[in-house]
Amino acid sequence: MNFDGILFFPVTPFDGRGRVDTGVLAEHVATGVRHGAGGVFPACGTGEYHALSLSEVATVVSTTVEQVGGAVPVVAGSGGALGHALEAGRAAKDAGAEALLVLPPYLVSGTQNGLIAYVEAIAEASDLPVIIYHRGSAQYAPATVAHLAADSRVIGFKDGTGDVGVALQIVRAVAATGRDDFRFFNGLLTAELSQGAYRGLGIPLYSSAAFAFVPEIANAYYRAYVDGDEARRLALLDGFYSPLVDLRDETPGFGVSLVKAGLRLGGLPVGSVRAPLVDPSTEQEQRLTAIIEAGRALL
Repeated sequence: MNFDGILFFPVTPFDGRGRVDTGVLAEHVATGVRHGAGGVFPACGTGEYHALSLSEVATVVSTTVEQVGGAVPVVAGSGGALGHALEAGRAAKDAGAEALLVLPPYLVSGTQNGLIAYVEAIAEASDLPVIIYHRGSAQYAPATVAHLAADSRVIGFKDGTGDVGVALQIVRAVAATGRDDFRFFNGLLTAELSQGAYRGLGIPLYSSAAFAFVPEIANAYYRAYVDGDEARRLALLDGFYSPLVDLRDETPGFGVSLVKAGLRLGGLPVGSVRAPLVDPSTEQEQRLTAIIEAGRALL
């Protein structure tokens, strides 16, 4: 599976009655594909997987697949409570997704053998290839990832912990298995801030929350990153990404809430986040507006 470009994690829009707004979602996805997304990941973290019912997951994924039209891979979220994860995976396959991102189990932490069994159960239930997400209650040891890499259905690893030592060990452990088709992703919040370091670990791909609401700024960073234009890359980090991270870190869940706020500020009516996440205050939205304007001024 080829991912050539920024990994796009769309939000899940809700209408005034709290229902998934498929029309707004289709417009949102179309914008991301038009701006060159290398892959689309619906119903994942930014898409508020934690707050979606199974039928809503199916709706989000099917709408996304239809809108993408085969232009790039579509990878749907599957995780949390095992029963929910299995049904979400099956629903994603029925909706046309090409792979699954295995999100952490709900609330509990298991042994490494337990994590292997969790991933294998999800892969078996949907018969789709899976990417494992190293975060929260899913902390995969290098030997565990190497074991999973022996299964051709496991095609990638997304790091969301920020432990660069462990990430490097995992990259090398998979390399030792001989897999040359295994993909590694930087999945930290606002990944642009750490991607310079992750490239040195052998992890060239990353997800971009900014791409979901300011794709022109995210693409400017990506182009500077690919071209080795360090002056431009650092200017974007200093002028846009660092202030965005400062605002993001003020409130838990703003990794999602600010994305939706940015889309609303741009005129796309994606609605609010669902509980327990909260929307930014008016003052925080005003600061977000200033940060976006400063980023665009750098283009």
